Amino acid sequence: MNLSETAFIRKLHPTDDFTKSACFGLRWFTPTNEVPLCGHATLASAAVLFHIKKNINPTLTFITLSGELYAREATDHIILDLPLYLTYPQDVQEVEELVKAATGNMTIQDVCYSPDTKKLLICLSDDYGRSDLEKLKVNAQELLLAEKTGRVKGLIVTLKGSLHGKHESYDFYSRYFAPWNGVSEDPVTGSAHAVLSSYWSQQLGKNKMRAFQCSARGGELKIMLRNDGRVDIGGQSTIVLEGFLTI
Repeated sequence: MNLSETAFIRKLHPTDDFTKSACFGLRWFTPTNEVPLCGHATLASAAVLFHIKKNINPTLTFITLSGELYAREATDHIILDLPLYLTYPQDVQEVEELVKAATGNMTIQDVCYSPDTKKLLICLSDDYGRSDLEKLKVNAQELLLAEKTGRVKGLIVTLKGSLHGKHESYDFYSRYFAPWNGVSEDPVTGSAHAVLSSYWSQQLGKNKMRAFQCSARGGELKIMLRNDGRVDIGGQSTIVLEGFLTI
């Protein structure tokens, strides 16, 4: 469908029912390939099951390439239970050309790497604000040419939030680019926030945070780190289109 990811939900057994069953298979595909985790498409899948199929279960389990994922309704939003991925300091010289392609001459505060997700995280200096991140022009083709390690499949540019100002208060902001998976820029990315949650929790000393992804469309995420090495990420959903896919 030429979206960042298209999700495919499947019954695990012939007798399963989309209304009564609590466990389903779930796979995600970008315009070019299958990916191991997509939070936003998981949110959409849960929304369809809860709101269109009227699934009767309070919590849904999805069997995926990233293990079991869970989704539950909470008032006006859906909460996803995702793995929490750690980041580690990255030798900047190894990715210097890639960092330059992504951020130009902006001052960098930190560069980290998440080996489990193959995502590179670039944190901008605290001197910048949300508008600076929104104005950043990133050329997807330049990212592809600049990545020489073969280890990066997604790039996060992030920035510490502001608790005061003309915008709503957020703990951190981000943008996410994945041309290696056929996605120039993803509007809102749950899988990236499974990495960002770990990084910013350590930086801010907080387990509960509000985040905003500064794409052209933009999106707010509510984050709660748990004691079992996982993270709850909450977001709202709206059904905007229904149709049939003929295979």
